Amino acid sequence: MNLDVQKMVTPELHLEITTLLNREAYFLDNRKYKEWLELLTDDLVYRMPLRETVEGVGVDDISKDMAFFEETKVSLTTRVNRLYTKSAWVENPATRQRHFITNVIVEGTEKEDEYHVRSYFLFMRSRASTTDIEQMFGERNDIIRKVNGVWKISSRTIFPDQSVITTMNMSMFL
Repeated sequence: MNLDVQKMVTPELHLEITTLLNREAYFLDNRKYKEWLELLTDDLVYRMPLRETVEGVGVDDISKDMAFFEETKVSLTTRVNRLYTKSAWVENPATRQRHFITNVIVEGTEKEDEYHVRSYFLFMRSRASTTDIEQMFGERNDIIRKVNGVWKISSRTIFPDQSVITTMNMSMFL
């Protein structure tokens, strides 16, 4: 990385972006999905490629041509709107969920007011009165950009550490 670009990341900027990610986790954990959508740019790309099990050290194990999902803000808005209807059976009763976001690294890009942000996530949820706890963990690579003076997520690629996803469904947002 160019050192001139790296110097643009101040502790204050890092705190602003980390606060955005914490606010996002709060919205998701408390099922404030419409508020969550406001944190996303209109041109958002939101995807989670498959992780493949391959042999060898240093081998790329992220699929280039397959993904668990590849969405836009429009498709996410459709999913969110459905959650507010009686047709969202997967969320009836609503899951109890938590998003834990750590290891936030902010790096400048060549564009003004746009940053590449990497973070680790741990997602946990439970349903109804069961003792089963589902979890997923991994890394997120985001592009965060300032739009009209407000930080927003314009791209997210989620890299799960699991090659086999054990959750009952993929109704969550990561």
